Amino acid sequence: MFKVFITDKLSDKGVAVFKAEADFQADVFPTLPPEELKKAIADYDAIVIRSATIITPEILEAAKKLKVVGRAGVGLDNVDIPAATRKGVIVMNTPDGNTIAAAEHTVALILSMVRSIPQAHASLKEKKWERNKFMGVELYGKTLGVIGLGRIGFEVAKRLRAFNMKVMAYDPFCTPERARQIDAELTTVEDILRQADIITVHVPKTKDTAGMIGAAQLKTCKKGVRFVNVARGGIIVEADLAEAVKSGHVAGAAIDVFTEEPPTGNPLLDVDNIIVTPHLGASTEEAQVNVADVVARQIVDALKGRTVANAVNLPSISAEAWKDLKPYYELAEKLGAFTSQYVGQAGLKSLEIQYRGDMAKAKTSALTPVLLKGLLSAAFDDAVNLVNAPVLAKERGIAIKEVTGGEGTFSTSLVLEVETQKGKHSLEAALAGTEARIVGLDGFRVDIRTEGTQLLFFNQDAPGMVGKVGTILGEAGINIASLTNGRAAKGGEALSVFSLDSAPMDSVLKKLEAIEGLRGVRLVTLG
Repeated sequence: MFKVFITDKLSDKGVAVFKAEADFQADVFPTLPPEELKKAIADYDAIVIRSATIITPEILEAAKKLKVVGRAGVGLDNVDIPAATRKGVIVMNTPDGNTIAAAEHTVALILSMVRSIPQAHASLKEKKWERNKFMGVELYGKTLGVIGLGRIGFEVAKRLRAFNMKVMAYDPFCTPERARQIDAELTTVEDILRQADIITVHVPKTKDTAGMIGAAQLKTCKKGVRFVNVARGGIIVEADLAEAVKSGHVAGAAIDVFTEEPPTGNPLLDVDNIIVTPHLGASTEEAQVNVADVVARQIVDALKGRTVANAVNLPSISAEAWKDLKPYYELAEKLGAFTSQYVGQAGLKSLEIQYRGDMAKAKTSALTPVLLKGLLSAAFDDAVNLVNAPVLAKERGIAIKEVTGGEGTFSTSLVLEVETQKGKHSLEAALAGTEARIVGLDGFRVDIRTEGTQLLFFNQDAPGMVGKVGTILGEAGINIASLTNGRAAKGGEALSVFSLDSAPMDSVLKKLEAIEGLRGVRLVTLG
């Protein structure tokens, strides 16, 4: 008998899935405080949560029999995924269940914002007749800026094109072909900030996107711009946005998500021209029924030993196949993560993945999602997993080709041919014992560890080049752990790779870029 612990509010359809299984027992609890949850969860095989319940290492330690954490929704900010992985607990979500709900809520907020609908409603309820006070603006002919053209951003843009809005979009993983489906112009965040009339953000909250729009960015916007956030709290600096609206430079905003929820004392709540809703992006009956049904079926399949779907910390393959793939799993993920930082944020057009040597004998179709997860994780954070990575790549128009077979320099190796909007790159990874190494970069033979901080650059093969770099690093107090160098020919171009004990600041990188004869300075940091 499998026991399932259901906390937070879950649609009855999800509960019904468990009750239809003769060997399942589903117990429904209200949201419990951490101490009560720790006491109650010990004998359960799975737990179903939404956003209110936080799965901490302490909860996981108390859950002696727990095998699966199922999130009825997308975000996994409330689950300690590394701790769950260490405990051998599968963590799964439902990444596609609320796309339409979030897109429609975004459009609803935009319409409410430009026509001051909540404010006019409140005024009339107070028996006032203030028609002149609530003069709106039309969407027709205006420019919409979409930062993040993934599933939700794409659906928002598609709907607002029906209002004859011009669409500008930024998404480093979206191809022009994908953008052309909705007549969107791919551009930079800076151009969107300068030109758009309405800007909506649809990116995950990562170290790169947290606070990406603050006082400095808001000052570059045209007067009268409006902002919308139905993604994650903190992508737009809340205090800076409140001040910009109060000053009149920003005409208004509509915010559904906050850095802290509930947003007690949040400055956005005190500004008249800012519409706020209590994290309602996924709050439709259809979305909640869908995510509840999907997560329940995923948990049943996982506990019964069937396919594991939408797992963020486990490949969706059988245990038997996993034995063959395990040596290559890290190799694929590390190469993907390395490629993401080495190639940069230019739009990816195509990938050719070549499985060579012994690796070609394994179930390579299960390794491609692993590589894609490593490649896309920097941009999508917890929104990308082994199941949806191929979908995210397809949505962005990235063509993927798998080639199996062929011999290389190593007994087993993984070669990645990458084409971006700016050019082509070739990378090769191989196993040194059980450790993944980068052994080839754009025609240069190298030996690069896939952990820690690596500084890479191309340079003229001439005396003193490496010394100049070492001097700048030394003056910045950065220790060099090791150095590898490859060159095409004596006196020609060389590729140098420094393994560093700490990451240099941007000011140090700028000094390196200024060295004559040096080009393509890149910093790659892997866990």
